[in-house]
Amino acid sequence: MTRNRRRNAPTAPAVTAAERPDLSFTAFHQMNRVSYVRYAETYLRHRQDAEEAIDSTFEHLLRTWDEVLLTENPAAFAWTVMRNKVTDHARARTRRPPLIDEAAFNTVALRDAVDPIGQITETLALFRALRQLTDRQQDVMVMTYLQGMNAPEVAAVLGMTSATVRSTVRHSLRRLREILGPDRTMEGQR
Repeated sequence: MTRNRRRNAPTAPAVTAAERPDLSFTAFHQMNRVSYVRYAETYLRHRQDAEEAIDSTFEHLLRTWDEVLLTENPAAFAWTVMRNKVTDHARARTRRPPLIDEAAFNTVALRDAVDPIGQITETLALFRALRQLTDRQQDVMVMTYLQGMNAPEVAAVLGMTSATVRSTVRHSLRRLREILGPDRTMEGQR
């Protein structure tokens, strides 16, 4: 009786090896999709837009996966592709180039501020200063401070070492202090 059920049971269509993604791509996708969407949502401010941009990223990476694997640092290369797709997506939606202006109004500091107007002014100055950092520094700072990721998590996503992440944070904070001037510091920050 079990034999008949098996013979009569519907079968899934056969997938050829050429249609099946490489296992390394599948693993890469599973490991990075959540972080990529979180990052894209920080910039695009809409979950659906973020998912569309990341789907486009992974489609591009899948088509070029063999070439991606030949790069010196596939994770860093993929991150650059993702960052460019997020920027393209924002421009296609006729939005300002993505950065984190709106995030200023969603910070814990603003909700807990004694002087909300002063806090807004300081936060906007900080975000203007962030735009003066390199792309890599911006990415590390956004992931560390806005998304609350630790150095090993940021390192895994960006394809760098934890020591490089910590060094980038240190250099970024130093640069921000230079831009903001001596009267504005980021005391108490990581």
